[in-house]
Amino acid sequence: MAAAAAACGGEAAARPPLAFSPCDRRLLAVSGSDGRLRVWEAAGSRLRHEYVPSAHLSAACTCLAWAPPGGRPPPDKDGPQRKKRKSEAAEVDKQLDILAIGTAVGSILLYSTVKGELQSKLDGGHDNRINCVRWHQDNYCLYSCSEDKHIVEWNTQTCKVKCKWKGDNSSVSSLCISPDGKMLLSAGRTIKLWDLETKEVYRHFTGHATSVSSLMFTTVKPMNENKSFDGITGLYFLSGAIHDRLLSVWQIRSDRKEKNAVMSFTVTDEPTFIDLTVSEVKEEPVKLAVVCRDGQLHLFEHILNGYCKKPLTSNCTIQIATPGNDGDSTPKPVPILAAAFCTDKQSLLLVYGNTLQPIIEKVSLNTSESHICLIRDVQKVLALKTEVAVTKVKTPVVNSDTKVLVPGIPGHSAAVKTPSSGKEKNKSKRKPGEPEDSIEERLGALDIDVSKVKTPGGLPQTDSFAVLLVQGLESNDSDILNKVLNTRKETLIKNTVARMPIHAVIPLLHELTKRLQGNPYSASQMVRWLKSVFTLHASYLSTLPDLIPQLGMLYQLMESRVKTLQKLSRLHGRLFLLVTQVAASETVQDVTEVNQTAKLVYEDESSEEEGSDDEMIADKDSDENWDEDEEKEEQSDEQDMTVEKEINGDSDLEPENESEEE
Repeated sequence: MAAAAAACGGEAAARPPLAFSPCDRRLLAVSGSDGRLRVWEAAGSRLRHEYVPSAHLSAACTCLAWAPPGGRPPPDKDGPQRKKRKSEAAEVDKQLDILAIGTAVGSILLYSTVKGELQSKLDGGHDNRINCVRWHQDNYCLYSCSEDKHIVEWNTQTCKVKCKWKGDNSSVSSLCISPDGKMLLSAGRTIKLWDLETKEVYRHFTGHATSVSSLMFTTVKPMNENKSFDGITGLYFLSGAIHDRLLSVWQIRSDRKEKNAVMSFTVTDEPTFIDLTVSEVKEEPVKLAVVCRDGQLHLFEHILNGYCKKPLTSNCTIQIATPGNDGDSTPKPVPILAAAFCTDKQSLLLVYGNTLQPIIEKVSLNTSESHICLIRDVQKVLALKTEVAVTKVKTPVVNSDTKVLVPGIPGHSAAVKTPSSGKEKNKSKRKPGEPEDSIEERLGALDIDVSKVKTPGGLPQTDSFAVLLVQGLESNDSDILNKVLNTRKETLIKNTVARMPIHAVIPLLHELTKRLQGNPYSASQMVRWLKSVFTLHASYLSTLPDLIPQLGMLYQLMESRVKTLQKLSRLHGRLFLLVTQVAASETVQDVTEVNQTAKLVYEDESSEEEGSDDEMIADKDSDENWDEDEEKEEQSDEQDMTVEKEINGDSDLEPENESEEE
């Protein structure tokens, strides 16, 4: 029996959650970054179902879990169905595949991949992001853990909470049910083993510094067969944590003293998907397939027989790269998204490419080589799929005068062409020695108006910047991200952020937070992007229920920067004064002293005589002016006296009047 688990710890899942159907591994469920659930067939990588939840933007999928086969399905949301024959009901029970989908708002959706519709919805158990869901061997029972620190046991028949208890002092990130179904492993910062009947802690395990992202049992029977088996003692289980490159193996013992891991496996990066073959016999080794964040697959094969001091390295490492043809001789790595062991335990199912269009391939195991690099032309495989899809569509016969409009580049008016054969492709290749066509001629062959295609400064347009940004965030390509995020134009940044899809806002904030911790120059660049994101997408961010844990690192980073701002400002002012004083003193020293003595003095001989004549003329003028002033003053005094006499009536009488009076 094989067991698979994606790294479904809420904060750890950098890639969208993936899950293979149990036992046969014929189906792969992928929740894309656009919020859509897609179910792919492993044979041929064909899309079987596509489901869009009603609230796929605000309630994004956080974890997936397939129901174990053999149980009865949960009730339909529309109520009891019509009675059918027993044979038909038995067939439905055998082929029914139920998928539990945990969301970011605390609800769980049960989706039927056979009917292609939503069966039921589980509400009222959690009020925060769901980190992990696990089915019990009984198909009626489902367990979930959340950021609200609680574990909930659900009854999927009644769609109600059966039991709810506090699992940890912090968020509970992962769950795993024991092989006998009587115990439950839960993990936050510490790992706890619960008794499902009493809901009490049976054992504690400590050793991880960060939140545990995956838990799974590696054995179903104890290695020591002499002692009686109580269903749990002696079993081994595996755990992985976020930002941790070690996978720890623990053993459940009868004594409570031993709480540390008995062995560990080392990988190159944080594990994102883990699959293993469970050991059922003592001599049978455990086979482990670990997909890391860097896109590599590590294969381990080890017999669990007690304590091992040194970390175990992988027996084989698998990578996938492009062939590097078509003018680009440098092979590019293709990320591996997931891997699962087949029923024969001698072959693997590899999932690589991107989550929107994954490629599923079956590969036989060959652990004799320590490193294997598979060359796969991803573009060619996708092109073949497209050609097969196009050949199923009948193209109508059109006249030469008819103009057909097709979607694509604006200005494109070429008619729909059937897929070209290999001979035509060979003819179109340029022979050596022939002149190469210019870009204008190639665009003219595509019937595109060259005048409309303008790229000033050689930079792509804002639309392509937004597309590049989303591609870089999904593929974690540092070259693309550096090209987009290092731009300095404010208008280009605003337009790019405005045109990017909603689902890429949170990954962009995580990338900006990571780059803010780098050198100050990159931090100053990232602040411009942060300003645009918060300005344009504030309404969307305010609707997220888990906004505080999502932006906690950014908030702490900004707080630490702001606290040191005052001290840095003072230091900057002092250093500025010192630098300016030193620069001023250097400039003063560099300037040569100016000689202020006159180089030429001219003296005139007749200057003294002319000066004495001028003084005499000035004295004469002053004397004449003095005499004139005195005469004017005497005349004015006489006029004043006459006026006063007239006023007072004391004026002199005429001589005739004087004689008459006598």
